[in-house]
Amino acid sequence: MITIRDEIAADIPARETLLDICLGERRTAKSSERLREGRLPAEGLALIAERDGKLAATVRLWPVEANGVKALLLGPLAVSPELQGEGLGKAMMREAIWRAACHGHGAIILVGDAPYYSRFGFSTEPTRSLAMPGPVERERFLALELRDGALDGAKGVLVAAGRADATAPAAASLRRAA
Repeated sequence: MITIRDEIAADIPARETLLDICLGERRTAKSSERLREGRLPAEGLALIAERDGKLAATVRLWPVEANGVKALLLGPLAVSPELQGEGLGKAMMREAIWRAACHGHGAIILVGDAPYYSRFGFSTEPTRSLAMPGPVERERFLALELRDGALDGAKGVLVAAGRADATAPAAASLRRAA
C-alpha cells in the first residue's frame, strides 16, 4: 500500500538519496535549484509517498514570483526506480496540484518533459513572458494556471519568494555577514 503524506524532517536523508539516485549528482546545478537554495518549500506542499514504511516518491512546491505575480515552482518530482511506470508520479502530481489549489495558489511553474506534464494541463503558453535565473530549454519551461489569469502580468526572471531556511548554509553565512 502506498501512502502520500506531508514530508517531515526525518524524511530528508532518504529524500536526498532518492533524488541522487533518480536525478544524479548534477541535479543541484540546474536553474531551478537557484530558486530553491536557502528556502523552504511552500507551507503544506512538500510531499512524500511511502510504501511499506520506505520512501517511494517525493515532490515539493516552492514560492516564486515575477514582476510581483506569485506562483509556485514544482520540483523535483522523483519516484523510486523500482516503482516507476506504476502511476505513482501521476498520483504525486495530482495530489500536489490539488493541495496547491486548496491552499489558494494561482499557478504552478516547472521545468520538465512537456509530453509528461501536458497530461496535467501544463503548457509553454503561460511562460512565454517568463525566464529562469539560468539556462533552460523553452519547450521544457511549463506552467499551469489553477485560476484563469493567475499569471497575467508575470514577466521577467523568476525570483525566489517565501520563507528562508534558517538551517541552510547560505542563510547562516548571510546571518554572520549582517
